[in-house]
Amino acid sequence: MELGQLRVFLAVMDEASVTRAAGMVGLSAGAVSQQLRALSADLGVELFVRSGRKIAPTAHAVRLAEHARAILHQVGRMEQEFSKDEAGDNRPFHFATGATALIYRLGKPLRLLRRRFPHTEILVTVAATEEIVAGLFSRRFDLGLLSMPVPQDKLTILPLFEEELLGLRPAPARTSGAKIVRLQPEELMHAQFLLYPKHSNMRLSIDTFFHELGITPRVIMEADDTEAIKRLVESGFGYSILPEFSLRGQSRFLELFRVAGHRLVRRQALAMPRSEYPRPLTQSIAGVIHAALVRS
Repeated sequence: MELGQLRVFLAVMDEASVTRAAGMVGLSAGAVSQQLRALSADLGVELFVRSGRKIAPTAHAVRLAEHARAILHQVGRMEQEFSKDEAGDNRPFHFATGATALIYRLGKPLRLLRRRFPHTEILVTVAATEEIVAGLFSRRFDLGLLSMPVPQDKLTILPLFEEELLGLRPAPARTSGAKIVRLQPEELMHAQFLLYPKHSNMRLSIDTFFHELGITPRVIMEADDTEAIKRLVESGFGYSILPEFSLRGQSRFLELFRVAGHRLVRRQALAMPRSEYPRPLTQSIAGVIHAALVRS
């Protein structure tokens, strides 16, 4: 039994005529009759009987029609759900990003997405890079914005931009917020630091940076919330290193710094699960976000 046979069968049921049904499904009357005979043979029942020049469905045909309509309806829903056309893709879309990128970089891209895909259910999850990668591997997320490097063997990576990480410390006096001072590495030897948690991608980059400086930082506190770290630093609890975009328009109680002769950056990228059959909607949404961020 094939789906095509069920479609032909229902056309005959609806038209009560092999000839008219043939016109509906684009086959010859002989081909329709052959499909009906094959279906009857597969099921081992008689589906139609002749009554003069007309055909009449049997009780078996009436019962089969109920099942066939339900089956074809479900098949139609499956075809729509897994449509290769993004316009017909009505599955929820799961996008994951870090909090800092969401707050400081994704305002415009997300507004563009809502205008471009007004009826798509787009669900945004805020998570660390490590959680995003795990979610992409398990197919819990369709697309993620994350900090490199990450394992790439199961992911398709779309590079976005580099972002400098700047040092910050309590300002000795109220500042205008425009100046970035330059410190020598030895000036950080005895400073106390508030940094991202040790398991995070950002902390890995920061620890590598300190290793290159020949410094083992005195870490007195860890937090995964950028805004919380900023508030603690401006309150005098220590130094930190944060993404440059999160420090624009910073408090006058903060002083920003770079280390002479050294520059620390993180690379941001979009990532999606690598697949032989990529979801067109994922590729379209990634294209919108990429275009908006690269131009900004």
